[in-house]
Amino acid sequence: MRLHYLIPVSIFIVLALILAWGLTQNSRNIPSVLIGKSVPQFSLPPVQGRTLGLSSTDLIGEVSLVNVFASWCVACREEHPLLLKLKAENIVPVHGLDYKDRPDDAARWLNTFGDPYMRTGADTNGRVGIDWGVYGVPETFVVGKDGRIAYKHIGPLTQEALDRTILPLIERLRQQ
Repeated sequence: MRLHYLIPVSIFIVLALILAWGLTQNSRNIPSVLIGKSVPQFSLPPVQGRTLGLSSTDLIGEVSLVNVFASWCVACREEHPLLLKLKAENIVPVHGLDYKDRPDDAARWLNTFGDPYMRTGADTNGRVGIDWGVYGVPETFVVGKDGRIAYKHIGPLTQEALDRTILPLIERLRQQ
């Protein structure tokens, strides 16, 4: 009779252990199946008020960052000064992928906070973001000069993430 109670209790303990383990993992370390693969084929028109859109062919020939952002994204405002600094110091070309945004809102946001992007594609329906495996915004990808995705950063960029991971990776990729 007591055996009937052991099965649910055992299942509960196993599930609790799995949950406890999951809570110890860093959610920013979600692996991307695109690491090491060519960027998805795409071609996006420019964000309203900009002249240069973004396409997969623009990401070949030099190491670059692709930053997925949106005007409605609160965390995008946190990382924006770092992107402006990368542009001002000419550290690496930064391209923007404006995700599921209204054209007027995206243009107003870039005009208000500054435009750190060389090229900015308007992904109004989110299809390109889905092809890139975007979970949410902001996300930033390091793309090698061969057009392959080398790294994916989930969440707002921080100076620490730039210094410890992203900038050293960019230097290694430039030397290849």
